[in-house]
Amino acid sequence: MAQVPLIAGNWKMNAGGADGMALTADILARIGQVEGRCDLLICPPAVLVAAIVRKVAGTAIAVGGQDCHGQVSGAHTGDISAPMLKDAGASYVISGHSERRTNHGEKDFQVRDKAAAAQAAGLIDIICIGETEAERDDGQTLEVLSRQIAGSIPDGASAANTVIAYEPVWAIGTGRTPTAQEVGQAHAHIRAATEGHVTDWQEMRLLYGGSVKPENAAELLHIDNVNGALVGGASLEAGSFLAVALAAIEP
Repeated sequence: MAQVPLIAGNWKMNAGGADGMALTADILARIGQVEGRCDLLICPPAVLVAAIVRKVAGTAIAVGGQDCHGQVSGAHTGDISAPMLKDAGASYVISGHSERRTNHGEKDFQVRDKAAAAQAAGLIDIICIGETEAERDDGQTLEVLSRQIAGSIPDGASAANTVIAYEPVWAIGTGRTPTAQEVGQAHAHIRAATEGHVTDWQEMRLLYGGSVKPENAAELLHIDNVNGALVGGASLEAGSFLAVALAAIEP
């Protein structure tokens, strides 16, 4: 059975306060065109998670965190634990986004710990992987993806608690995207490489991320083994976000 597409909006450090609530209201006003046909997820700044959970209660929109710590509690100033996100009403969390790997020096084992903590708390974890421009130019893309999969996916991962997002680092926020052939090759490799790491690996959803926008969504979201998108900048405008979702479900 084909996986229901997952369209996830990662707001990053944007749309806080009233702006985030207004964006949520705009998305809610437009979801009729895709409701029941794909899964929608928004990942706002942590300070808005609880408020947006209340705002979307009873609707088809899920809410997630953008990161969590690998420990349940402790002396980790400024961090948020997976149980805290769960208590706030989140159902997903992103781990290992390239901006975390690059800006905060996160390694595969740390992403693995975060994913394990998320799953233990009852959250669905979106594990991000992807190569840098230098690694792609050196022909290392598939090797990097294999290494990150082996190092980042925790024991007990399944299609019910794990999503993989392929984000070529060089494409995030740049307006550049790989060709459809390159995306297809990467996703086919990821699918095969998850065997042995995910119990029902053939059923797990694989998202593409990296400058996804309405103009390229139709092509990207109909590639084999692409089961949705992790959307950055385009998720900050309700019309663009819903246009990406609509592209995933239209022939």
